[in-house]
Amino acid sequence: MPVTLQVIYPVTEGTNFDHAYYADTHMKIVDQHMGPHIKTIIVTKGLAGGPDKPAPFYAIATMTFSDQAAMDAAMQAAGPALEDIPNFTDVKPQMLIGEVIS
Repeated sequence: MPVTLQVIYPVTEGTNFDHAYYADTHMKIVDQHMGPHIKTIIVTKGLAGGPDKPAPFYAIATMTFSDQAAMDAAMQAAGPALEDIPNFTDVKPQMLIGEVIS
């Protein structure tokens, strides 16, 4: 059964997020180390939280894996990607692991 991992970067007062570094460098690190286990990946840059509302998140990365074993293997290889986080943000990311139901 497919599973997903979402890495969510919330906007909080006084924090920073370098979208260019994230897209151009960090995601290449993710692909290099975790990519062999990832089925699909979508990265969304937050633009708004609704009409006339600022985005509550800088970005959300959604990774789909064929099963839990593939996600576990990716997480075992995630060290360099996790170590790279301070290079583009001072936000502590949130994670959501889910089961694909539709």
